[in-house]
Amino acid sequence: MLYYAHEALRTLIAPFVHYAEANARWLTSPRNPFARWPGMERLAAGFELLHRIGKDYEKPEFGIRQITAHGHTVPVVECVVAERPFCRLLRFKRFSDDPDTIKDLKDDPPVLLVAPLSGHHATLLRDTVRTLLPEHKVYITDWVDARMVPLAEGPFHLHDYVRYVEAFIRLIGAERLHVISVCQPTVPVLAAVSLMAARGEPIPRSLILMGGPIDARRSPTKVNDLARTRPLAWFEANLIHTVPERYPGHGRKVYPGFLQHAGFVAMNPSRHFRSHWDFYEHLIRGDLEDAEAHRRFYDEYNAVLDLPAEYYLDTVRVVFQEYLLPRGEWWIGDERVDPAAIRDTALLTIEGQLDDISGLGQSEAAHGLCRNVPKARSAHLTVEGAGHYGIFSGRRWREQVYPVVRDFIRQAIARS
Repeated sequence: MLYYAHEALRTLIAPFVHYAEANARWLTSPRNPFARWPGMERLAAGFELLHRIGKDYEKPEFGIRQITAHGHTVPVVECVVAERPFCRLLRFKRFSDDPDTIKDLKDDPPVLLVAPLSGHHATLLRDTVRTLLPEHKVYITDWVDARMVPLAEGPFHLHDYVRYVEAFIRLIGAERLHVISVCQPTVPVLAAVSLMAARGEPIPRSLILMGGPIDARRSPTKVNDLARTRPLAWFEANLIHTVPERYPGHGRKVYPGFLQHAGFVAMNPSRHFRSHWDFYEHLIRGDLEDAEAHRRFYDEYNAVLDLPAEYYLDTVRVVFQEYLLPRGEWWIGDERVDPAAIRDTALLTIEGQLDDISGLGQSEAAHGLCRNVPKARSAHLTVEGAGHYGIFSGRRWREQVYPVVRDFIRQAIARS
C-alpha cells in the first residue's frame, strides 16, 4: 500500500508543484514589469525551490554529443547494441568519414563499463564515459527501471545479472575487452569472469573493480551495518512493495526508487539541507553558475529507479549477510564461483579513502580471491581524499584515477 500512497501523494501535490514552477518563471521573466520590484528575487527563489523539491525527476540523458579524440573532433551517437528485458547494452559510437581520423580511432581498446543497479540510472557514470571516450570504444550497461518491465517478463535475480554480464562480454568479444565495474556490480562482474574462466571460455584482458563490496566484512559502513543488524525478512516486509497499475510493470514486486532516495538523503540530511539553502541564496544573489551546478547535480541525484525485489533481496543476502563470494560458497546453478580460476586477466582495484558506502579493503579483497593472477598483472589504488563518487566522477577521477586506469589497460594489452 505504501507505493499506492506515494503515488496518491504525488498526484495530490502535482498542481502545487506546477504552480510553483509557473510562478518562478513568471517572476524571473524579463518581460515581467514586476520582476525588479524589491523582494521579487526572494519570492522567485522560494517558488523554484518548492518546485524542485516537489517535482518528479525523469531519467536524465547522457548528453555526450561530441568529443576530441587523438586531436580530432568527432560526433558521438548512442547505439543500442543489445536489448534485454532488464537492461540495454549501449555503445557510444564515435563517427568520422575522415580516413586519418578513422585510422587513429580504430585501434582504441573496447571497454565495457558495468553500471550499478542500485538506485540511480547509468547516467550517474556520465563523467566516467566522457573521460574514457577519447581513447576507448565505450559500452555501458543501461539498466531498466523495474516498474517499466511487464510482469510477464519474469523475475530478475542476482544470478541473472551475472548471466547478463557474461552475455555482454561474449557479444562484444572478450579477447580484446577490458571491463570496468563501479560499486555494486563488482561482485556479479567478478562472478561472471570467474565462471567464464572456469569453463575455459575467453575472458577479458583486464578487470577493473572500483569501490565495490567484494568482501563487505572489511571496514563495514552504515550500509553494511543495516544489512548485518536486520534479518532478510525485515527487508522483505519493510522495503518491498508492489508496482501500481499506472506502470507497465504493475504487479511486480520491487524495492521502490523513492524509498532508496529517502535512504540516500537520510545518510547525510544536513548536507542536503545546506545544499538546498545555498541554492536558494544563489538564486537571490544571481549566482547563476552555482545555481545551475546545483540543478545538474540534483537532476541526476534525484532520478532513481525501482529494483526488482528478488535481485535486491539476493544482494542483501549473498553480499552483505552471508558473504558467499569471499567465503567461497557462492553457487550459481551447479557452478561454484571461484575467482582463483582467473589467471590471464589483469586485475586493478580502486578505492576512495573516505568512501562511506564501500569501506576500505572491500574492493582490494579481490586480489586475495584472484590468487592465481600474477602479481605483475595486479595493482591497487587508494585515492586519498576521495569519497565514493570521487573515484569515478569529478576532478579526482579525471586527474588521478583515469590516468592509472588508462595506463593499466595499455599495460595489459602490451603483456597479452
